Amino acid sequence: MNQKSNTFLETEPIGSLMKKYAVPCIISLLVAALYNIVDQIFIANASYLGSYGNAANTVVYPLTVVALAFAVMIGDGCCAFVSISLGADKKEDAHKSIGSAIVLCILVSLILTAIYLIFQDPILTLFGGHVNEETYHHAREYFFWITVGVPFYMFGQAMNPVIRSDGSPKFAMAATLAGAVTNIILDPIFIFIFKWGMMGAAAATILGQILTALLSVWYLYHMKAIRLKRKSFGFHGKLARRYLPLGLCSFLSQISLVAAMAAIQNMTLKYGALDPIFGQTEYAQIPMAVLGIVMKFFQIVISIAVGMSAGCIPIVGYNVGAGRKDRAAGLLTRLITAEALVGAVALLIVELFPRQLIGIFGAANESTYYTDFAVKCFRTYLCMMILATVNKAAFIYLQSLGKAFLSTMLSMVREIVFGVGFSLLLPRFWGLDGVLYSMPVSDVLTFFITVAVLIYTYRLLLADSPKSAPQSR
Repeated sequence: MNQKSNTFLETEPIGSLMKKYAVPCIISLLVAALYNIVDQIFIANASYLGSYGNAANTVVYPLTVVALAFAVMIGDGCCAFVSISLGADKKEDAHKSIGSAIVLCILVSLILTAIYLIFQDPILTLFGGHVNEETYHHAREYFFWITVGVPFYMFGQAMNPVIRSDGSPKFAMAATLAGAVTNIILDPIFIFIFKWGMMGAAAATILGQILTALLSVWYLYHMKAIRLKRKSFGFHGKLARRYLPLGLCSFLSQISLVAAMAAIQNMTLKYGALDPIFGQTEYAQIPMAVLGIVMKFFQIVISIAVGMSAGCIPIVGYNVGAGRKDRAAGLLTRLITAEALVGAVALLIVELFPRQLIGIFGAANESTYYTDFAVKCFRTYLCMMILATVNKAAFIYLQSLGKAFLSTMLSMVREIVFGVGFSLLLPRFWGLDGVLYSMPVSDVLTFFITVAVLIYTYRLLLADSPKSAPQSR
C-alpha cells in the first residue's frame, strides 16, 4: 500500500509547522502587496508626477485587485483541495485539480485583459479617474501597461498557493521575492533616469511579474508530492466544481474590497468637491491620493494577516482530511493570538508615526493640506486594525476547513453589507470624515459576529476529534 504524501503535516508540532508554512507565505503576500506600493513611493517622489501620479495609481489599483481575486480563487481553492486530497491519499484528484487550475487561470486572465482594454474609459471613470484632467492622463497611461501584464500577474499569484500545497513554501516565497526585487531595482531606473513616468512604473512591475510566472512554470515541472501528467491538463469540470468553492471566500474578499474601493473613491470624489479646501482644482487630487496610500499601508498589514492564515491552509486541510480535527483546533487558538499581535503593532505605528509614514510618499513636495489630511486619515481609518486582522484570519481559517459557504457569508457581510454600506451612508452625515469612519465601524460590527462563529467552530472541532487523539502541540 502506498504511503500518504506529506504525512509530516499530521505528526510535527503545530507551532513548528506554522513557522515553516506561515512565514514564507507572509513574505510572499507581503512582497506581492509591495509591488504597487513601491510604484507609489517612487511616483510620489518624482517631481513631474507627485500627487497627480499618486492619485492615478489609486484609481488603477482596484483593477489589479480584481485580477488578484480571480487568481486567488483558483489558487487558494486548488491549494485547499489538494491538501485535503493528499491527507485522504487521493493523488489522482490532486494532480488533475492542479492541471485544471492552470488551464482555467490562463483562460480567465486572457478574458479579463480583453475586457480591460475594451472598456478602459468607463472602468477608469468608475474608480474616480476624472477627479481632474492631469490625474486622468496619468491613470490612462498606467492602466494600459498594467493591463498588459495581467496574465503574468494572475498566473504567478494563482500558482503560489499551489506550490505551497506541494510542500514548498520557501520556493513560493522565493518566486514572489525575485519578482519584487526586480520591480524595486527597475522602478527608479525607469522613472528617474529614463523619465518614462507612469509607463516606467508599470513596465518595472510587469517585468517582475514575468519573472515570478517563469519561476512558477519551472517548479511545476519539478513538483515533489505531486507529479503532473499530460492528462492533468484539462478543465476537469467535476473537480473544478469541488475546488473553486473552497477559493470563493478569497475571491469575494478581494472583489468585495474592490466594491468598497469604488464606493470609497466615488464618495471621496463627491464630498471632496464639497470641501472648502479640496474643492479647489489644484488640491482636488489630494484626498484620492492620500486614501490610496493609507489603503496600501492597510494592504501591507492585511497581507501579513492573510499570509499567516493562508500559510496554514495546507496544515489545516491535511489534518481535517486525516481526521485530526484536534490539531486543527489547536492551530486556531495560536493563529488568532498571533493575528491580534500583528494588528496591535500596526495600530501603534499608524497612531504614533503618521507624519513619518506620509513623508515616505513625497509629503515634502506637497502642500500642508496633504500632510494634515494624511495624519487624520491614518489615525481614523485604521484605528481598528486589531479587529480587522482577526476578522480576516477567521474567514480564511474557515475556508481551510472546507466551510466555504460560512466563510463566504462572513466575508460578504464585512465587505459588502458593512464596507460598502457605511462608506455610502456615513458621508451623508459627516462628509469627507464619514468616508474615514466607515472602515472602523465595519470592523467592529464584523468582529462581534466573527467571535461567535469562531467559538462555535472551535467547540465543533473538539467534539468531532477522536477521544484517543494525543494532545496537539
